[in-house]
Amino acid sequence: MIEIEPAVEILAALAHEARLGAFCFLVRAGPDGLTAGQLATRIGLSPTAASFHFNRLRQAGLVHRRRIGSQLIYSANFKLMRELRGFLDTECCAETSAGCGPECTRPNEAEIPMKSQVKIKQEV
Repeated sequence: MIEIEPAVEILAALAHEARLGAFCFLVRAGPDGLTAGQLATRIGLSPTAASFHFNRLRQAGLVHRRRIGSQLIYSANFKLMRELRGFLDTECCAETSAGCGPECTRPNEAEIPMKSQVKIKQEV
């Protein structure tokens, strides 16, 4: 379970449009991930600027990086993502005697937007 300080670090790393966008693209890509070049192109940044943001995500533990030949491959840390969601969920209505009401229960599958409905700003 994540504690408050690591949660702050993770959320701070995601508190930038380029990093949040990059992380979303990596989540969409699944465990295979994306090359650094593919990811930089998708978020519309130069390789140097993208590298800065990727390193910030790595420092927070949100992404893994591996090398295949000359390619750097980034992938989302799905375990940490689930732990962060769990941390936020455990705080929900923790100090109320009645517990969570219908306005803060976890969404069921029908309420979660489909991938095609979630838009990430992408500059070309």
